Amino acid sequence: MSSEGKNLIGVDVGSSSIKVCEIKEGRKGARTITRFGFHPLPAETIVDGHIINSGAVVEGLEKLFARSKRRNVALRASGHSVIIKKITMPLMTAGELQEQINWEAEQHIPFDLDEVHVDYEVLHERTDHGQMDVLLVAAKKEEITDLTNLAMEARLRPMVVDLDAFTVQNVYEMGYGVAKPDETIVLVHVGAATTTVNILADGTTAFTRDIANGGNAITEEIQRQLGIGRDEAESYKCGGEGRGIVPREVPEIVNQAVEQLAGEIQRSLDFYLATSGDRDLTRVCVSGGTANIQALLDIIESRSQVPVEVLDPTRVAEVDERAVAELQGRASQAVVCIGLALRKERERH
Repeated sequence: MSSEGKNLIGVDVGSSSIKVCEIKEGRKGARTITRFGFHPLPAETIVDGHIINSGAVVEGLEKLFARSKRRNVALRASGHSVIIKKITMPLMTAGELQEQINWEAEQHIPFDLDEVHVDYEVLHERTDHGQMDVLLVAAKKEEITDLTNLAMEARLRPMVVDLDAFTVQNVYEMGYGVAKPDETIVLVHVGAATTTVNILADGTTAFTRDIANGGNAITEEIQRQLGIGRDEAESYKCGGEGRGIVPREVPEIVNQAVEQLAGEIQRSLDFYLATSGDRDLTRVCVSGGTANIQALLDIIESRSQVPVEVLDPTRVAEVDERAVAELQGRASQAVVCIGLALRKERERH
């Protein structure tokens, strides 16, 4: 197997922790998760998608890669620095599209084109209407540069930068198969600060939205109502984790915070259904650390009247015994870095 075909190491720098995953592909396409690493970050390391405490990120990366010879990585960008839009354009050749795309991007993207990297993919060609659907992605150069520079400071070699929505979709398609033509699958990734909704219809992205609300909001609400510190609130949210008995108010506080998040997710689903003409959703798959909170799954299910399940990223590969212990209880948090670790060195994006 030539070295260009190796999988990259997936590195997910999130606002509360860094997750790292390595996947090896053997003969006949058999995949194994050989390593998973987790490093918590101090509060306020990343605020509104901006890396404020770069020292903490570099130190975390150095710790996670201390024993690793392989340094080629795939990183993820998310949040305010990224815009994903599905647009309709007249049918044209690949060459014409390349010439036309910047003009289209100017109409749809609220940033100056000099400030962003633009990428695109044709989703559908509707020859009978003379139109095609194109997925347009713009990422702010400054944020991408900050991220890649930090990785390089930790002596890593960033080869690919992917987006949350697409890494989760990658995991879903590899683990569960590409959505069938009559299915509409909702992928909801609840990070600490941002929730990403990606709706797949006819096997491709039909709608994406970032919601500026996530697991931190639940922790902050517990902190506020009980007058306690962040670490204590975080452990109560996760069911105690060695801090003894959880105060009896906690489930009620969690429910209130989760109700608000579920309401925002539902508004995105309603908007999609109202504007797409799609009649029903098939199922909702939730990932991210907050997917472990059963109340969130129950409320999304009762509001949307659609089956809700936790996305299991370990369906994409066997898990090596060395990685099993590290992944225990963290599989939902590992989804993005596992999606990144599916990317290959030879892919240039």
